[in-house]
Amino acid sequence: MLTILQLPVLNDNYIYLLHDAASGDTAAVDPAVAQPVLDVLAKNNWRLSHILNTHHHGDHVGGNLELKQLTGCTVIAALADQQRIPGIDRGVVDGDVVMLGKHTAKIISTPGHTSGHIVYHFIDDNALFCGDTLFVMGCGRLFEGTAEQMWRSLQILKALPASTQIYCAHEYTQANGRFALTVEPENLQLQQRMALINQLRAKNLPTVPSTIEQELATNPFFREDSLGLQETIQMVGKKPLDIFAQVRRLKDEF
Repeated sequence: MLTILQLPVLNDNYIYLLHDAASGDTAAVDPAVAQPVLDVLAKNNWRLSHILNTHHHGDHVGGNLELKQLTGCTVIAALADQQRIPGIDRGVVDGDVVMLGKHTAKIISTPGHTSGHIVYHFIDDNALFCGDTLFVMGCGRLFEGTAEQMWRSLQILKALPASTQIYCAHEYTQANGRFALTVEPENLQLQQRMALINQLRAKNLPTVPSTIEQELATNPFFREDSLGLQETIQMVGKKPLDIFAQVRRLKDEF
């Protein structure tokens, strides 16, 4: 089994530490800052072997150089972003694989939030590390990509096994859920899920990870085929891409 530790940092970021006991390899996914990672490594007597970056934004790569200098780890990120990723050693493209011990992560290209965004799908471990492409009940803003690019990226993620655990990089769920209720107010599963999320956040507990199954039921960016959503935003029968783009615009204005 792959050990996955979730480290809350900054205001709402999550760094993930992935550890393979058999090989001793440990990866940090999107280390915004170095010290929390170093503290957990020391506490568990782990060796950092890899950094896995999903995209180039500072709150995902800010710890790269310090961690690399202190541990000698290998930095892996999108080849398309090799000029924007501090300390990159290996550039990967869609369909490549990354090994952590005997654990295999498939690289999926997911442009939209940024042009070079990638995600890491550990198929046998049922885990998706998706950065800022997919959030619990949300998706990333379109900073560099188009609505069509993001929609196509999300279609790929929607098709992953329903039990896939979604490890996104931010604790945005409560705000995302409040917006979701404005476009699909009669979704009973969404209502029930928000009640649970509010309880978790009241105790300062994480709402991540989620699953593909949960997102299919409650994430408005996965639900362009929902008649209730289409009715609320007055786009019944419109093209799925156009419905998605309108939901994204509404979220930006929320």
